[in-house]
Amino acid sequence: MSGTLDLTVMYAVHGALRRDLAQLNRVTTAADCDPARVLATAAGWTLFKQALRAHHAAEDDALWPSLRLNLAGRPKDLGPLEVMEAEHAAAAVVIQAIDELLAVPRADPLQLGQLTDALTRGLAGHRKHEEDTAFPLIRRTLTAEQWAHFSQVHARHISKDASVLLPWLLDGADKPTATRLLAQLPAPAYAACTARWIPAYAALDRWSPGTTA
Repeated sequence: MSGTLDLTVMYAVHGALRRDLAQLNRVTTAADCDPARVLATAAGWTLFKQALRAHHAAEDDALWPSLRLNLAGRPKDLGPLEVMEAEHAAAAVVIQAIDELLAVPRADPLQLGQLTDALTRGLAGHRKHEEDTAFPLIRRTLTAEQWAHFSQVHARHISKDASVLLPWLLDGADKPTATRLLAQLPAPAYAACTARWIPAYAALDRWSPGTTA
């Protein structure tokens, strides 16, 4: 087991999700815009969903199975893992409900606000569960090889939309975090990210209607 696993990417993803959920709350509570139109046509909502799905898929595919294997016979530790997996499924259900509502002409803003509030509260609780429970278990029980496998799977899920998801992940990150994340990239991806992807992302008004990622 290793107490020196680098969880930088996990904290960075959580920070980026927290940032976007704050924007989501702003959009759905603003008095001067149509929140349904914003979410239906803004790049921010699409990027948020892409990033969340990639992150949760990597955890479901490679993190929870390794933890479950290492924690076999320890029901007190396995129980929280089942809760966190259920929270993934619950978030997916709420996102689907939001998208279905956005497809309806003149969507009810009150219902949209209730759904986005449920998503925000649910993911806030999920982040806390991971940081308070899963992260210590990862540090105590995962081997370096298991963590490397998860990191590879996580990178593979992100790579499908790397040109937007890497800048999304780096948006708002402090300098040490950004430096560590960029240092993990292969040279071609590093060059593309710093020269093209980040500037293109910075020019994108993600939470304005009619934008595309």
